[in-house]
Amino acid sequence: MDIEATSLTGTGSGQRIIRHGLQGLTCLMVASLLSAAPAVRAQDFSQVDGESGVMHISGALTQGACRLEMQSADQHIELGTITTGDFSTVGQRGEAIPFQLTLRDCLLNGGRQRDARTQSTVWDSRQPVVSVSFVAPADNESPDLVKVAGAQGVGLRLLDSRHQDVRLGDRSEPVFVAPYHDVLTWYVVPERTSAPLVAGAFTSTVNFRLNYD
Repeated sequence: MDIEATSLTGTGSGQRIIRHGLQGLTCLMVASLLSAAPAVRAQDFSQVDGESGVMHISGALTQGACRLEMQSADQHIELGTITTGDFSTVGQRGEAIPFQLTLRDCLLNGGRQRDARTQSTVWDSRQPVVSVSFVAPADNESPDLVKVAGAQGVGLRLLDSRHQDVRLGDRSEPVFVAPYHDVLTWYVVPERTSAPLVAGAFTSTVNFRLNYD
């Protein structure tokens, strides 16, 4: 997720019929055919001219709770033009700009997560539970803000859908995900830091991860 902005000075069932006599005959015929079929064996190449070898193949099949839409996985968020005059005091904030993470194919396999702040457990036997972790360089003066490159005296605050602060690197508050399809909303807010204001176009990159437990 890339964030860009400009700072200037001053200005999302056929019918089914079974006849038991025929069913027994059919099963007997199938069993006879199977017993007569040759056994399938791995072919031995040891007596064949030429080089031979063995491939050992492994893998894992996991069950994911949801699928993140591609448009959500790679986003460009435009904060627009902001001015130094809007940030005259430390802690002053600009407009909260929303961005969304769209989830699809969410399976009814349940979920359980512990809230890092309250230590309470959020769980359900069917409905999925998800939290999000945001990772980015922190501002030097205000470590709870995302650091920007190209300007000074301003950082970026991330908020959840309830406008609660997001702690960089930590899991957000666990939330239930609606079956099959849901949209999670977050916000980016520019905020004045204690550093001197230096105007300029600025950018920042934030990585995020969906956590299913």
